[in-house]
Amino acid sequence: MLLAIDIGNSETTWGVFDGDDLRARFRTSSTTARTADEYRLLLEGFLSVFKLGTDEIDSVSLCSVVPPLTGIFKSFLGQYSFHILVVGAGIKTGIRIRFDNPREIGSDRITDAVAAHNLYGGDLIIVDMGTATTFDVVSREAEYLGGAIAPGLIGAMESLFRNTAALPRPDIVFPEMIIGKNTISAMRSGITFGYISLIEGMLERIQQEFGKKMKVIATGGLASFLAQKTDAFDIINPDLTLIGLKILYQLNREDL
Repeated sequence: MLLAIDIGNSETTWGVFDGDDLRARFRTSSTTARTADEYRLLLEGFLSVFKLGTDEIDSVSLCSVVPPLTGIFKSFLGQYSFHILVVGAGIKTGIRIRFDNPREIGSDRITDAVAAHNLYGGDLIIVDMGTATTFDVVSREAEYLGGAIAPGLIGAMESLFRNTAALPRPDIVFPEMIIGKNTISAMRSGITFGYISLIEGMLERIQQEFGKKMKVIATGGLASFLAQKTDAFDIINPDLTLIGLKILYQLNREDL
């Protein structure tokens, strides 16, 4: 079995694949306050919930945007007899990177691009909604062309709350009306519908610049929530990054 690990700025997503079947999926916070031993115990504890053990796992595919955590994870994963792939410069991806400096691209963005191209072909825009919201463009010729990075919805909400003395912290739900009749509903409207407008506007501008209609793939924790109020997404795949990690391992396993 393959253990896929996506270390994001706020959360780490873990998935266990038995062939193409995603047998288990769980999330933990991404914090450098935990030691390698603590992460090892977390892994073994979560696997036990799914009646799995580390002895059933033979390989690991990992991408990370938090360098200190990359070292911690490599430390505890190295205590097992796993074959380990860390997504980074120099690995086989099956796509061409058309970027000024490929080393600047987050490994999660490349992983998403690999998964989306393999699953859906092209031309594609991938919208990944996490701590940041990223837009990544992949052509039907398997070229990663670049994209855009915007603040994430939750981060934007927290910034609004922290930097305004009189505004409360609202929960993230859609209001009944866009024109809010009180402070909370007005904030909910601006946060949710304002964010949808950001996404719709960026998608429109990217496709205008690209010169043709493109398929839009949404992933990340907020994709299904925002999809309730927009038809901008053609496909929602919350497991896109995990699937990309599986594909990248398959492309590189002979070199490990």
